[in-house]
Amino acid sequence: MNVRRLIPTAALAGSVTLGLIALSACSPSDAADGEGGAGGKSAGKLAVVASFYPMQYLAEEIGGTHVDVSTLTKPGVEPHELELGTRQAAQLGEADYILYLKGLQPAVDEAITAAGVPDTVDAASLTTLEKHGSEVGHAHGDEEHAGEEHAGEEDHAGEEEHAHEGEAGTDPHIWLDPVKYAEVAKGVGASLEKADPDNAAAYRKNTTTLVERLTTLDTAFKQGLADTDTKTFITTHSAFGYLAERYGLTQESISGISPESEPSPARIKELRSIAAEDKVGTVFFETLVSDRTAKTVAADSGLRTDVLDPLEGITEKSKGADYVEVMKSNLAALEKALGAK
Repeated sequence: MNVRRLIPTAALAGSVTLGLIALSACSPSDAADGEGGAGGKSAGKLAVVASFYPMQYLAEEIGGTHVDVSTLTKPGVEPHELELGTRQAAQLGEADYILYLKGLQPAVDEAITAAGVPDTVDAASLTTLEKHGSEVGHAHGDEEHAGEEHAGEEDHAGEEEHAHEGEAGTDPHIWLDPVKYAEVAKGVGASLEKADPDNAAAYRKNTTTLVERLTTLDTAFKQGLADTDTKTFITTHSAFGYLAERYGLTQESISGISPESEPSPARIKELRSIAAEDKVGTVFFETLVSDRTAKTVAADSGLRTDVLDPLEGITEKSKGADYVEVMKSNLAALEKALGAK
């Protein structure tokens, strides 16, 4: 297998240094190199670089023993804010195959463009992205709250408001919908077959197995959330739009698409009203972002708190060892919070 080094490592690092200086003040150790060094580190295996955990999971599950996967986003690092150093840029340049999600990590997008690896796959191109939040609105009761989900974001208008949204302001969190994630898995499988035709049969088999697991997960969500006391849930940041739409729920987020956005006082007041009206009993927070705001909102409204994991990384705090296990934990948390029968 040929390891593609179309751009020498030193030249690549130099070509992206100026851009990375503007994006990153961190040292290379602030981002991850995965389990090993750069691409091509295991003879006979396809050297794959994944941008963050949901991409890493797909590459590992579909690639199996025929790939050597490293990730740019270290476990415990919030991926939206990932900043790259020259070592990670060099890692990209030495990859056989890159899997990422355009629009989620601006620094990664820029470095991948600079790397110029032919077998580079954007997961967002393998399914249909949608807009969720203030630009579309969600039906809520008699639609009196339609389009208000991210009203607090209006106080943060400007170029940075949608800094972590996909193309044209779309929601990049496609992996939290098992159906969309399965669509992406099929595309990834096909692309790996093309990149490494000698192992195409294995990639095809592994893709089928993964899609079956995701289909089973989708069925569990459909059945578990079909009959609940309420359809509304409040969460820290707007990561669950696809999941909510898939299973007939209404997501109300404290912040916006970016988990670092701060809600306005008006948004906090609005959430209190929504919680009372829709019988919301729980405010969800996540493992990679501070729970301070979620706990403040919950305390002000007399609500409980619980974890709803956006699965942007697996850590020792995760309620499961991999994507499917954590998604099952998310389902259990939603069933409890929404009063599933």
